[in-house]
Amino acid sequence: MDDADPTPAPPPPERRPRSWLTAVLVTVIAAGLLALGGGLAVALGIGRTDQPAADSVDAGFSRDMSRHHLQAVEMANLAPGRSTDPDVALLAFDIASTQTNQAGRMQGWLTLWGLPLTSGDTMGWMDDAAAGGHDMSGHDMPATGAADGAVMPGMATETELAQLRSLSGTPFDVMFLQLMIRHHQGGLEMAQYGQQHAGEAVVRGLARSIAETQTAETTTMEKMLRARGGAPLPAP
Repeated sequence: MDDADPTPAPPPPERRPRSWLTAVLVTVIAAGLLALGGGLAVALGIGRTDQPAADSVDAGFSRDMSRHHLQAVEMANLAPGRSTDPDVALLAFDIASTQTNQAGRMQGWLTLWGLPLTSGDTMGWMDDAAAGGHDMSGHDMPATGAADGAVMPGMATETELAQLRSLSGTPFDVMFLQLMIRHHQGGLEMAQYGQQHAGEAVVRGLARSIAETQTAETTTMEKMLRARGGAPLPAP
């Protein structure tokens, strides 16, 4: 019996070109990358030509408020080794963590804008009335009624900081609350001015948050201070 020729296999199905699908996918991916890149550019300020100048409210607020914040962080970081009051310790931790984060953000903006982190023109970005009635432009001027290194309203002097470092227990708690209340009060006008006059939305938003948070904290600290037998210092 002769072997029959095998039945030829049917030809493979014809593949339809998918160039249209590839084109659609490429378009979608490209659009997504473009949107992502645009969003990052906006977030990072890439391609902008109207970044804040060195003498702008945005830059001045970022420089001076970050400097103001860092002294509050310095005082708050003393609490773990000196306070035995859990409420004071918790408050100090909150202040240190919050203001460290905020100071980092402001210094990050300055770096992004290509501006220096410090300037001798302390509070020169505010008008005289908002700066407490003192012309503070062009040099570091001590805060009202303060000297010995207190370069902005509410900041503690070097003598006050040395005294705070020497205390522990309730005496530390009382002086810490006194200095921090005055510190918050001194920064409030800067925050309010920045909220009203900064050109960048992120700067205005942070200034508003600082003003609101520190106003609430000041009320809380005044109650804590009186409960521990102390009284607030004169406002700056």
